[in-house]
Amino acid sequence: MFLLLPLLSSVLYVFGALFLKQAGSHGVGFWRISFVANLICGVAFSVLWPLGGSFPPLSLWWQPALVAALFVAGQALGFLAIERGDVSVATPVLGVKVVLVAFFVTVVVGETVPGVLWLAAILSSAGIVFLNRSGTRTRHHAGFTIAIGVLAATAYALFDVLVQKWAPVWGAGRFLPALMWIVAVSSLALIPLFDAPLRAVPRPAWRPLLAGGALIAAQGIFLIAALALYGQATAVNVIYSATGR
Repeated sequence: MFLLLPLLSSVLYVFGALFLKQAGSHGVGFWRISFVANLICGVAFSVLWPLGGSFPPLSLWWQPALVAALFVAGQALGFLAIERGDVSVATPVLGVKVVLVAFFVTVVVGETVPGVLWLAAILSSAGIVFLNRSGTRTRHHAGFTIAIGVLAATAYALFDVLVQKWAPVWGAGRFLPALMWIVAVSSLALIPLFDAPLRAVPRPAWRPLLAGGALIAAQGIFLIAALALYGQATAVNVIYSATGR
């Protein structure tokens, strides 16, 4: 039953991405979009506080800090792969995340992934490749795109697996808000990358920007809460990839 959470998350992501794409058409730019979306996530994830838990000693705060760094790294690397590489190469490469999650769950968590889930993960990744195939034979910066895309997929896969591993120790109601608070604060480092200040964002762009950010935050809550509360990162990612990403 909990697998309905990543399925709902995948649907919300599609609508959130469409709104953010609309904001981008007004010249907002990826870095300002990411900044606003991350701030919204930092606030939105606070609603998970009632799930409970407790803050461990300061010596363990490196755990949400590391997971937050993986989130920001995956976000930035994915952007580089798409923006400066070849989109028709980047999207299928990012799709290998599903298989990487199965691998890291085995290596990092020590969980045995059933053969049927390995098969599902491989088929999900293959499906993303075929869905995003382009008839164009020319590939620009293919090597760069593949390398950066694999790094982005690796960062996101480790993010999911480490949430599964560490969230139960803290409690989902403490680990997930702390994680996204760190992401929000870390996003201040994006400000020097802005093409223009936030105040220069065109007024028509704010509505889709805020709507998209809210939907992305909502889908993140459903997806990451499923990982924190139920584990099974491989199964969660197989269902989440239903949108063909």
